Amino acid sequence: FPSGVILLLLDKLRKMKWEQMWRLTAERELMSMLSTSLADQDIFNAVIKQNPFLVYQLPCFWNVQLSDHTRSEQCYRDVSDLKVIHWNSPKKLRVKNKHVEFFRNLYLTFLEYDGNLLRRELFGCPSEADVNSENLQKQLSELDEDDLCYEFRRERFTVHRTHLYFLHYEYESASDNTDVTLVAQLSMDRLQMLEAICKHWEGPISLALYLSDAEAQQFLRYAQGSEVLMSRHNVGYHIVYKEGQFYPVNLLRNVAMKHISTPYMFLSDIDFLPMYGLYEYLRKSVIQLDLANTKKALIVPAFETLRYRLSFPKSKAELLSMLDMGTLFTFRYHVWTKGHAPTNFAKWRTATTPYRVEWEADFEPYVVVRKDCPEYDRRFVGFGWNKVAHIMELDAQEYEFTVLPNAYMIHMPHAPSFDITKFRSNKQYRICLKTLKEEFQQDMSRHYGFAALKYLTAENNS
Repeated sequence: FPSGVILLLLDKLRKMKWEQMWRLTAERELMSMLSTSLADQDIFNAVIKQNPFLVYQLPCFWNVQLSDHTRSEQCYRDVSDLKVIHWNSPKKLRVKNKHVEFFRNLYLTFLEYDGNLLRRELFGCPSEADVNSENLQKQLSELDEDDLCYEFRRERFTVHRTHLYFLHYEYESASDNTDVTLVAQLSMDRLQMLEAICKHWEGPISLALYLSDAEAQQFLRYAQGSEVLMSRHNVGYHIVYKEGQFYPVNLLRNVAMKHISTPYMFLSDIDFLPMYGLYEYLRKSVIQLDLANTKKALIVPAFETLRYRLSFPKSKAELLSMLDMGTLFTFRYHVWTKGHAPTNFAKWRTATTPYRVEWEADFEPYVVVRKDCPEYDRRFVGFGWNKVAHIMELDAQEYEFTVLPNAYMIHMPHAPSFDITKFRSNKQYRICLKTLKEEFQQDMSRHYGFAALKYLTAENNS
């Protein structure tokens, strides 16, 4: 009898003292067998052989076995309602069975099973009216479906299934109120960064992962197989399930931001490694710069390497030496200088104390802020302007941008994301991003008044 498909009536087994029964049998059998070839299955069968009354046999369609030597066709030739298909072959999907294509397609359907199916209203089981759902439908009905940017606008109202704390999370924030959580988001193609980040940052981490149902199970297996990840209980993994055609980058950031248990957060990206010791350095900076009582955004200067294998700099002096040798560069120096130019890297090289910098158009530094800072704007999806808009709003709310003299982070190389490829190859994508950007700036002007007009002016001059 296969133990892979077995229904146990636990209450009856307990009354029969099952725990003693199987142990005694196992000890007796192992004296002659020495080891089991089929693990628990051998023990189950040894007990059943001695106690055949324990078993109630189900019809064969509850365990249609598919291997090269199977006789299961004799079962499903007479039965159309198969219950369980059992790929009990080392070759799994390469078995020689004349109906294997049918079974393989069935298997792949379940592999890609989408939990969204469970959200649909069941036939004959009407649910009560949901106010949020009605509001959502109203907002969607107000959108113009003929608008060339309709899909972008619709994305803002997409409701994603979310599984908070997908893995065990256990962390108490430090009592001195200086604790900082690293916040980031990722999809399956950036999973390899997790272990490295955990080695560089010992503090709490809040991550939003954008995955399909099948990918969530792959991630679970990956995490459970990693000693590094399993040894860390202060990492909150929040799964946002895939829906729609865009990567909802700012929604993901907001999910990760909302679920932190510390007074401060370091808003990072998954493809950056923070310098060793950055967690403790930021906690000291929070006190030194009185972040609790002032509206400041502390900037961690960003660098990049084009090398997949990098001897990570242990100090600022070592980093400066690597900059001079061309092993490292200031981040996006080659392709998007404006994004980090206001950090003033020339000043940072010799700085020993924090210094203030002014906002400029397209500025998108990585910052440490209080947990009550504004959320990211959800209208920006995929690639482009998602961080720029957030920094602009921080400036509109009169946050001071202060560069930390002994902090740094390094961007690690990777294949380009699907979204940046779409941005580069799709003209309509770029047109819609420009439209959304202009609408965001107008919203800023309406919300923050005269002071926000500088954003429109800066954009026109840049």
